[in-house]
Amino acid sequence: MYARSFLCTLFVVAVCLAESAHAQPVASGTATQRITLPAGPVPGADDARGSVQFIGTATVIIRYQGLTILTDPNFLHKGEHVHLGYGLRSRRLTNPAIALSQLPPIDLVVLSHLHEDHFDKLVQQQLRRDVPIVSTREAGPDLAKMGFKQAISLGTWEALEVRKGDARLTITAMPGRHGPAGVAALLPTVMGTMLDFADAPERPRYRLYISGDTLVYDDISLIPHRFPDIDLALLHLGGTRLLGLIKVTMDGADGLQLMQIVAPRHAIPIHCNDYGVFKSPLSDFEHAIKVAGLQDKVTYLKHGDTYYFNSPRP
Repeated sequence: MYARSFLCTLFVVAVCLAESAHAQPVASGTATQRITLPAGPVPGADDARGSVQFIGTATVIIRYQGLTILTDPNFLHKGEHVHLGYGLRSRRLTNPAIALSQLPPIDLVVLSHLHEDHFDKLVQQQLRRDVPIVSTREAGPDLAKMGFKQAISLGTWEALEVRKGDARLTITAMPGRHGPAGVAALLPTVMGTMLDFADAPERPRYRLYISGDTLVYDDISLIPHRFPDIDLALLHLGGTRLLGLIKVTMDGADGLQLMQIVAPRHAIPIHCNDYGVFKSPLSDFEHAIKVAGLQDKVTYLKHGDTYYFNSPRP
């Protein structure tokens, strides 16, 4: 009890100090990096159809145009704990749909930020060292220290162009803030991600947005101006509360608000019910969506379920 009280006091003091600092501007982010992946089998007619398989937490496997992308890999099992910093831990309440050892061959990993419920100790130890990992500027050096040979760092609005055979994918870092301004300064830098699958960068065939562990704040409104016509959004919800008090991820009402801002054609909520620090159940989002009359724009996946999509544009 005393330890928890001390942590609360320490955290609040740190928040106050951080909030007194000047806010940092959003990076202009005009830089573009490029990588070429080894070509695989020539995509067939079935590759015009893409899929998102929900593994658990914020972990999904995205398959499209011969590319296989893993997001925020978390493969701990029910009852195991993650460390969230400042002496805080959280227990996993669910099992992943598959084990880490059962992963298909992965072309690259998109990592919203370096927190253990997104990149756990098991993943840190056992994930292939040569797999490209796209993450924040802050996470890149830490991933390199872990031995990952292709840690690619992006600042907000910066992009990575990926080539694999004839497939083209542009990955752009979106704004994200892991809590209120003061709290976010004490937590790992977080990014959302836009995936543009295309024959060429200027002709997107499918646009997929991943929110990352963000709250809704002013910079989110810039996304639809720079990236309109989003086909699918994966929303990190859960209403995560540190020390039971400080909200650092979107709850159900926030998820609805973000949907209304970025206006995707369709959305899938993830990162909802997997850890004890998640205080807003999926039912909160379901209720908000129902009240707003947007039920036809949302698909709810259980662990292991797959959502299939077709490219809406030539």
